[in-house]
Amino acid sequence: MKKTKKNPLKSLKKIKLEKKQKRGTLILLAIAAVCLIASFLVTPAEKTETIQEVMQDGVLHETAKISLFGLKEVNPSFFSAMIVTAAILIFAACIRIFVIPRFTYVPGKFQMLLELWVGFFDGLAKSNSPHRNKFLSAYIFTAGSYIFIGTMFELLGLQWVSTAGASVTLPAPLSDINAAIAMGCLSYGVIMSGGIAGNKLKGIALTLKDFSLPISMSFRLFGALLSGLLVTELVYYYLQLSFILPVIVGILFTVLHALIQTYVLVMLTALFYGEVSEPKPKKEKKKKHLKLNTSKRQANA
Repeated sequence: MKKTKKNPLKSLKKIKLEKKQKRGTLILLAIAAVCLIASFLVTPAEKTETIQEVMQDGVLHETAKISLFGLKEVNPSFFSAMIVTAAILIFAACIRIFVIPRFTYVPGKFQMLLELWVGFFDGLAKSNSPHRNKFLSAYIFTAGSYIFIGTMFELLGLQWVSTAGASVTLPAPLSDINAAIAMGCLSYGVIMSGGIAGNKLKGIALTLKDFSLPISMSFRLFGALLSGLLVTELVYYYLQLSFILPVIVGILFTVLHALIQTYVLVMLTALFYGEVSEPKPKKEKKKKHLKLNTSKRQANA
């Protein structure tokens, strides 16, 4: 057996890389320690609002409102919804005009990512509603993309000036109860349309049996996104917690909620849509001539 000789250059490169990694980790740990020590030494500024008032305003948006082009005062989440919607529409138009016509049989990274994203929702629609799934796949793709991108929008931390003159961080669009109810009712309307298309008037009756579905979908979506918002507000409220920890908490809550809530809502919509749109088997009617034959036989007997 021949022994393979080790390349000294490769071993030296590995040693250098390991040293650089150790130095990088030590530098990061040192920066984290300095930030933690500084957070305890610095005297925090006086808060104009209590933590209860901050969280209450994060739910109701009574004081932190934004002027909509000088016409009306709106919640910050409504402004976030306008930005997210405009960004999605512009991005979709750019993909349709510049990217899709250049698709090849051997997909690149971006093309593969798009195909995986579209294929996930399309497969979800076909597996849960094999009879009617074209409109369903388009809807859950749109709704899922909006929920995911709208939730991830919170990570940008865009600031806006409220009507009271204070700086406001734009939250996720669906962290407002009105937006969550609108999304739940819209999904319920799509489910009912599938029932009407598949079973006509019977589909309406099948859909109305689950009358609590829009409420459960709305409050599940609102509660999950609002919990992440309140935890982030709590972390940023206290100076000692506002170093390093927001990076972990913000990314953890935002990414998890974006993935989980997107999957839950589109799965429920596809599941109930497939259930109410499935054509029900028609009852076989007894033919009249069979009844006549049986009656004649009985008379002859």
